[in-house]
Amino acid sequence: MNKCFRVLVALGLAVTAVAAQAQTYPKGLLDKTIAVVGNEMVSISSLEQEIQINRMNSPLSSDKNLRCEVLERMLETKLFLMQARIDSLKVNDDMVNTNLNMRIDQVRSQLGGDEEAEKYFGKPLHKLRQEWRKALEEQSLFQQEQGQIAGSVPEITPSDVREYLAKTDSVDLPLVPVKYKLSQICVYPDREKANLAVKDRLLALRERIIAGEKFSTLARIYSEDPGSARRGGELGMASKSIYVPAFADMAMSLKPGIISQIVETEYGFHIMEVIEKKGDMVNVRHILLKPQYTDEDRQKAFKTLDSLKTEVNNEAVSFPLAARFYSQDAATRTNGGQMADQNTGSAYFEIDQLKPADYAAIKGLKEGEISEPFESTDNEGQGHTVYKIIRVDKLIPAHTATFENDYDSLIEGVKNKRTMEAINTFVDKKIKDTFIYIDPIFKECEFSREGWNEAAKNSEE
Repeated sequence: MNKCFRVLVALGLAVTAVAAQAQTYPKGLLDKTIAVVGNEMVSISSLEQEIQINRMNSPLSSDKNLRCEVLERMLETKLFLMQARIDSLKVNDDMVNTNLNMRIDQVRSQLGGDEEAEKYFGKPLHKLRQEWRKALEEQSLFQQEQGQIAGSVPEITPSDVREYLAKTDSVDLPLVPVKYKLSQICVYPDREKANLAVKDRLLALRERIIAGEKFSTLARIYSEDPGSARRGGELGMASKSIYVPAFADMAMSLKPGIISQIVETEYGFHIMEVIEKKGDMVNVRHILLKPQYTDEDRQKAFKTLDSLKTEVNNEAVSFPLAARFYSQDAATRTNGGQMADQNTGSAYFEIDQLKPADYAAIKGLKEGEISEPFESTDNEGQGHTVYKIIRVDKLIPAHTATFENDYDSLIEGVKNKRTMEAINTFVDKKIKDTFIYIDPIFKECEFSREGWNEAAKNSEE
């Protein structure tokens, strides 16, 4: 169930450490300062930690090229950090504390507790806290300094956009992907009936466990969480903070060996058994069952939706009016079924913003056409089953951006371009004005900025 319940926090610095496989440098050297940027230093150990992180994401990266690329990123970070200290920027302590606690919880959960984490990293937990706090404080300053530079870019005006269009070759202008404006009518299956049925199944399993059958055996057979089912439902030692509240509360309230009552979460319905608890760490096994809907539910919904589609096509009723009266989706019903992206609020969707089932249903439709009834999911929690039809209200084909049709996209693009120009100007100027030393062991690196290559060359002299 790890994938479902564990909130794996994407921090800028990963949780995997440099363990005991440090890169061996010339003459068996294990650690030293390999670069200096003003008063900021980069050591072999800090570089190797970043290498470990990158290898997790890109295991096939060239060892030599990866070290050069990572070192260059670290050097640039030090430039921003140095300026942040000059500008007297303050660390966002609340954010640092939140991210630090998330990281500690994640590490303890992945490795199985405090002792296991200390053994893996080769350091006591309090030392890891100190090191990670320092890294997160530097990350906070780095982000703030970048934000200050971005904030110094003047607001983009319509004349700026026109100038950008006039000076940019048409082949280099942004390509706007196909966009859809959509409306929907949704019908839900009988969720109450399905919920009662799944609870009855769980209660029967609970009774079998209490009667003597092994929880782990039944979890392997019946649990609908594939990640933990093959381990007999066991989730492993983890911090309670990584679970959704209802699940965590039940786990922390149980004594080892006691079988819980049914717990409902956004993932479905569970019963669980606590294997072990240590402070806020807990190891549980669980069985997850999700509501199941019948062919009868599907056919009934499809019949209703097909009838509504026919009525709209025969002009007996408009699509917006049919949506207001018959759609069971509260979020779109009052707007005549008009859909909006839940993240941006935009009425237009690009293909990758649509649910796969929704796009499959409308692919190939023209403006004004309505899909056949199909099964999809809504936007609640992990998504509840819903049956729907979708009308393509408007279809904007992929095209080169124009001032008249894509002003918002263009103004964002111009803003981003000028922000990057401001950041690049800052970095290039700082490289020239700052004392920089790069160890000759990196003399073969070909950095993307000529300033770093020049600094590396000067360091050899």
